[in-house]
Amino acid sequence: MLLLAFLEEAKNVLFVGAPGVGKTHLATALGVKAVQARKRVSFFTAEQLTMLLASAEVSGNLNKTLSNLSRVDLIIIDELGYLALTKQTAKLFFQLISKRYESGSIIITTNKPFEEWGEVFNDDIVAAAVLDRLLHHSYPFLINGKSFRLKDIIKNN
Repeated sequence: MLLLAFLEEAKNVLFVGAPGVGKTHLATALGVKAVQARKRVSFFTAEQLTMLLASAEVSGNLNKTLSNLSRVDLIIIDELGYLALTKQTAKLFFQLISKRYESGSIIITTNKPFEEWGEVFNDDIVAAAVLDRLLHHSYPFLINGKSFRLKDIIKNN
């Protein structure tokens, strides 16, 4: 299926835009199509994912968790940038991105432009390394527009 060609190529999809412009909706739609095509898909908010990785590290299961996540065809990471990561969770996030680099697809939704990812990761070097791997084989979509959730408020004013 042409819509899912990015999965066969292990490319990433990055949806960047303000809140309410449909990033999560698009990511979810691609995830549903992937499931319908019998692909293994995992969906996390960035906070859920970093908590999972931190918990796995504390319990001594980080390698097993990273290995399990590397076998999934598609990981969707929603809402990256709404909450800043700690230095430790940023490093764990980097480990996941590195493990999947050129072997599995990731979809990320974010409200932060790439030049602000240093603030998100609390570390410019880690942010640059994550972006380097994500953008190397990717389809970035910069979505402009007004919030769908606020359309009625804006229309009435």
